[in-house]
Formats: sequence, structure tokens, C-alpha cells
Amino acid sequence: MNTDKSQLLAILLFSLTAFSWSSQKPNIIFILTDDQGVNDVSCYGSEIPTPHIDSLAHEGAKFDNFYVASSICTPSRFAFLTGQYPSRSQDELTGALMYLGDKKRGIRRHETTIATALQKADYETALIGKWHLGHGHQQFLPTQHGFETFKGHTGGCVDFYTMRYGNEMDWYDGEKLVDRSGYATDIITDDAVAYIKSPERKKKPFFMLLAYNAPHYGKGWDDGSKKAINIMQPPPEALERVSSIKDITRRKFAAKVVNMDDGIGRVLEALDLSSQKDNTLVIFVTDHGGDPKYGGSNLPLRGLKAGLFEGGIRVPCLMRWPAKIKAGTKVTANISALDFFPTFCEMAGIQLQPYKPDGVSIMQTLTGNQQILDRELFFELGRHITFAGKNWYALRKGPWKYIQNDNQEEFLFNISQDPYEQKNKKDTYPEIFAKMKERTLKLAREYQACRPEDGQ
Repeated sequence: MNTDKSQLLAILLFSLTAFSWSSQKPNIIFILTDDQGVNDVSCYGSEIPTPHIDSLAHEGAKFDNFYVASSICTPSRFAFLTGQYPSRSQDELTGALMYLGDKKRGIRRHETTIATALQKADYETALIGKWHLGHGHQQFLPTQHGFETFKGHTGGCVDFYTMRYGNEMDWYDGEKLVDRSGYATDIITDDAVAYIKSPERKKKPFFMLLAYNAPHYGKGWDDGSKKAINIMQPPPEALERVSSIKDITRRKFAAKVVNMDDGIGRVLEALDLSSQKDNTLVIFVTDHGGDPKYGGSNLPLRGLKAGLFEGGIRVPCLMRWPAKIKAGTKVTANISALDFFPTFCEMAGIQLQPYKPDGVSIMQTLTGNQQILDRELFFELGRHITFAGKNWYALRKGPWKYIQNDNQEEFLFNISQDPYEQKNKKDTYPEIFAKMKERTLKLAREYQACRPEDGQ
């Protein structure tokens, strides 16, 4: 073969390889943290250093108006995974599933997760970390809802050292309870790194939900009273690194965050070394706002976990995908957790029609067009131990936001002009208030009516 033909063949082979890589379905690493507010990530203004998390903003996109579907763990996760409002859920998953009860409630077989949809599109799927969408019966386990691999816990929290809910085992490998010890954040990181490093990962695209249970409090066991207790359990070496934080509760919380940030750095390094960085979408997002009682902060936003003011539902979100997202992208559009399902489907070439998610694909937003016109986002917040009143409801539409809290107090805010929700405009704009309230309660009735009686 002469030199010219050799060069031509080399160019052709290179072009085919490049085409194959560029047209390959992307991997997805979805990092979901627990009870971490908008003021708990340094690129959003926090005093807590999170350099590895921040790197996703520097190399990808930072979202300034990202909304979760609820400010409580279970309904928020339902929306992330199904793309549907938790108000639609068969078992009324608008509040937290409690581990010592609620053993007959959870996500149902007909409530399709994005893991199931991706699995049908030839993706490997894994959940490493926290589930909180059902326990007490095999039908509720992640392995029954699209995840081939599951390593983690099913309840809302565990002891960070014993992997137990109080004194009850709650750590799984697949569908088998296992007795593990160490430090939960590090165990989750270790399992995620091992998953990425496996030679199997290069054979098919993969979707990994990396659901850290930090910086949520742990569920310890009081040997004296024989009761499960809430307890912050920071790793001692991380406490030294945040010693400048004077408030001890905030310092414990910060120590859990910096330890988790270290773990996320290890995961990103493993991905880089696997030569799959360019065609992997990495997402960092939190499940809802923080709880100041345990050290979290949503400042300067009003509100907290288990409420529908901005601090409970507007959270940090970062995305990196070198093949598609320009470094340093700023996204100001109102984006919802409901949008991940249709976005992932578009990425993987999956038809949406059978699934009917409530969100919209944000692929165009990620690649430059930030306009999502006339966006409407509905919120319902149900039973939770932190309030004994009625359900919360809220609606965000355009610049306006309506809220009805558990005491049935009502608010109307212009979020564009008043992002910290200081000026209740319900009396100033009675017509807008009436329309927003009517629409909110109408949606609540419609979504609740969608719940099938038998789950079939």
C-alpha cells in the first residue's frame, strides 16, 4: 500500500471513530445530595468550601432558578425519577415515608422511573446511596424499578457508621440486606468509583444515580432510652478543616459537606481516568432546601425544608457535559426537577409518548436557548412530622408565585422583583391573586383525581 492510500485509510478510520464517539448515547451520572440548601455550596456564595462540586459550574452550566418538586425527600425523589408531580402518585407520596411505619406505601410498578426507560434503551443502570421511595416489601426496592445495581439504604436516613436506622439494618446489595460499617459517605463514594472503573462500563452507556445521604443527619441509636435519635455525625478529620465556622451545628454540617465534596472529586477523577468524560453528563443537584436546625442554610432565600417558600424548593444545580455544554454557561430560566425525565429521554433517543411526564426537555436550554416560555410549576406538600396542619400548595407562573401554607395563610409574590418573598402582594393585585389561587387549587384537584384506585 502506498503512502497516499495509507494516509487516506488512516483519515477514514479516524473519521469513523470520531463519528461513532459523537453519535454514542451519553453516560449520565446524577449526583443527588440530601438536605443541602442554596447557601451550602460555595459557588452559590456559601462559606463552606466545595471545590469539586464548583468545578462542574466552571466546566459546564450553573442554574440560578432550579426548582425541585417538593421540599421533602420522598416526593422530591419521586418527581426526579418519574418526571411527574408527586400529587399524581398512587400512594399519595407528598410527604416523607417514615421508616418505622409506611411499610405498605411507596412507588408502584406502573409509576415508571427514568431508570426503567433508560434500561429499555440499552443502558446499564445503578443506584448507589439513598432510595426513600419505599421499604418493607420487595416490590418497593429500586431493583424492581429499573435499577440493575443497588447499593445503599431505603429509608430517609441511617447511622453514618453502622448503616442502620437506629438499630435496624437498612443497607442493601441488590435485594439482600448486608451488614456494612465504615462511614456512609465514603462507602457510597467507594461503590460509585468501583462502578465507574469496572470494564463493563465501556461496553454500554450507563446511568448512575449517586444519591448521597449527606449532609442529612444520621439516625443513631440511644442505648439508654432504646430509641432511634437524630444525630449529626461528621467525620472528625473534616471538622478540623472547617474550624473557622463558629456555630458548632453549622460546623458539623459543613464537615459532612466537605467530606462529600472530596468524594465527588474522587468520582469525577475516576470518570476522567476512564476516558469517558467528554460524553458523560454529570449533574449535581440537591433534593430540597436545608434545615437550619441541623446546620443547613438557604439564605438569602426565605424558607426552609418542609415549606414552599423559595428556600425550600429553589436549590443548587450544576451540569457538565463537555461534548454539549459550553464551559461557564449561566442558566437563568426556570428549570424543574420534572425536566430530567424528558431530557434524558431525548438524549437517549427514547420516545416520550408512553410516559407522559409533566416536565419538558431542556436540551435546547443546555445548548444555548434559555427561553422556556410561560412556564407553570405546581407544588403540593403533604404530611410531614414538622407540621400538623393542612397541605401546602404553591404555583409559580411567569414572575408570580402563589402560596397557601399549612395554616391556610395565603401569599402572592412577584419573584422577579422580590426574589426573597418579603412583600405579599395579594391585596395589591387582587385579580392576579384570585387567578393564581383558582389555578393552583384546580391543578391540585386534577392531579389528585389522576391517582388510580388500584395502582394498575
